[in-house]
Amino acid sequence: MTAVTDQDHTDHTEDAVSEDTGTAPREGDDAVDPAEEEREESGGEQHARTADDRDPGREEARMDRVERAKGRTERGEEAADSAESWDDGLIARRVGETTGAEPVAVVETRGAAARPAAPLAYDGPLRSRLDALRELVGLSRTRLDSRTLAEAGRVLDEAAARRRLSGQHTVVALAGATGSGKSQLFNALAGVAISETGVRRPTTAAPIACSWSDGSASLIERLGIPPRLRRRPLQSAESEALLRGLVLIDLPDHDSAVVQHREHVDRILGLVDAVIWVVDPEKYADAMLHERYLRPMAGHAEVMFIVLNQIDRLPGEATEQVLDDLRRLLDEDGIALGEYGEPGATVLALSAMTGDGVGELREALGQFVAERGAPARRISADVDAAAWRLRPVYATGRRTGLSEEARDEFAARLADAVGATAAGEAAERAWLRNANRACGTPWLRLWRWYQDRLEPTTGRLPLRAPADEEATARQRVEQAVRTVAERASAGLPAPWALAVREAAARGSQGLPEALDELTARAGLPPGRPPRPGWWPAAVFAQASMTLLQVVGGLWLVGQIVGFMAPNLGVPVLLMVAGIIGGPLVEWSCRMAARGPARRYGMEAERRLREAAAGCGRARVLDPVASELLRYREVREQYGRVLGVEAGVR
Repeated sequence: MTAVTDQDHTDHTEDAVSEDTGTAPREGDDAVDPAEEEREESGGEQHARTADDRDPGREEARMDRVERAKGRTERGEEAADSAESWDDGLIARRVGETTGAEPVAVVETRGAAARPAAPLAYDGPLRSRLDALRELVGLSRTRLDSRTLAEAGRVLDEAAARRRLSGQHTVVALAGATGSGKSQLFNALAGVAISETGVRRPTTAAPIACSWSDGSASLIERLGIPPRLRRRPLQSAESEALLRGLVLIDLPDHDSAVVQHREHVDRILGLVDAVIWVVDPEKYADAMLHERYLRPMAGHAEVMFIVLNQIDRLPGEATEQVLDDLRRLLDEDGIALGEYGEPGATVLALSAMTGDGVGELREALGQFVAERGAPARRISADVDAAAWRLRPVYATGRRTGLSEEARDEFAARLADAVGATAAGEAAERAWLRNANRACGTPWLRLWRWYQDRLEPTTGRLPLRAPADEEATARQRVEQAVRTVAERASAGLPAPWALAVREAAARGSQGLPEALDELTARAGLPPGRPPRPGWWPAAVFAQASMTLLQVVGGLWLVGQIVGFMAPNLGVPVLLMVAGIIGGPLVEWSCRMAARGPARRYGMEAERRLREAAAGCGRARVLDPVASELLRYREVREQYGRVLGVEAGVR
């Protein structure tokens, strides 16, 4: 069997055109050969046609070829009528079985009569996962770098591109190492020598496509395979019925010494719907194959075939032993095997040279293509792979968030920074002092006033200078912010933990100044503390005790000077009652004032604590909570991408 190259099918162009149209070209028509079509796609159309127009000799030669094509067409009409009709709009050379000619490959080009294939349709779960992945990428763009999201973006782009293309075709790549016989297997499946085989390495220099049905041109164009490397298999009703919808790609060797060949393999493996890995008894355990390709693609087991080729070289039961060892290696790679009805990779053994086992592979491929599920399964596996690569930046093994205990501790630290406790105590003392002034004895108040006047104002320094107090308060605020940021970011993936700490740091800017201003507004109200209802009675009682002392004293003075009759009992009793009753009233008022004073101080402390907590919440806790909420949203989306509606930790 031989493959048709560009030079082979150039001389038969008019024959192919005549068979597609059913008539021979007229003498005045321009006959276009495929070689010129290839030059047209590479930008050489104008040059080729201009050269023919300027050279009369070339024009005469071209007309001679047209005349010869007429004769060949007339002689082949009878054979063409008896052959099975195949009018697919492709420029092809069809060989009838009655001619006895050697089977050859045909070149697939785009035809105007080809109908566009129906686009691929994803089911509901896959669409939901793709939408979740798209939403996940959108929510994460401001938190993650573009390199982290690059793989997810590529999967979304490829899923959208594949969905617009044919859903009736399945693109399968044949991949293997040098000398594994994949090109020979490619020819065996096609029934004709399409891909070059031989001892020279590497043999396959560029990917070659073979399509079993029409409508696959857009899929092949997506792989970047030019028209000159597109083929059609040998015409066979059984083969077309079994493999209809298959697009088979023969890849260069993945271990080729030519860098461009390996680049072709890596690029196309990311675009095809399924892969047939061809291994041989010598290289089936090659570390490069397992570590670079099979192990990273373990999640794509359902769209993978692993074929052990060249079993004709193995004696006796060696084939089963090699297959068992191959299955063991695949299991170590994490590749699920599709055995006993379980989903997974299909493992087969065959010989492309002798044809042993090729029919089994053809049947497995036919059933695989007929299901029309490989493209969706490939996209689903790509989504799984992208999601697991993103797991370190979305999932964590512990509960995250900001607990109420951490919030309360942060508010307490801010309250200490603004001196809420000291302010409450000062308010309590102010209330008691005001009570003492209102209910204390006049003589005691006069004595305290005298003591205050006698005490010098110099030499009384505060325990801490205001600047030191301000610096200490600022340090307390910064420490409180750092503590709450660390507790909020504990357990988060690195990007989100960094975002939480940055949000807390931004909120801490200007927080000490805001707390100072808030303290001035929310501190003690100006003026004296409020008085309870019993204060007038206490004041009246204290005034009465003072009046008794004054009356008793004046009475005694009057008796001493002889102004009044001597009677020591009554004035002394009045003075003793006033002297004892004044302090007693003052002590009673002090005891009664403790409760209101304590409540007044606690209310002042509460107002200051609430004000400090509100300021810290607005500037620090709310931004931190927003970042945590965004993380919970992306974590839920990540759970949808994985297919876990409840989300992940």
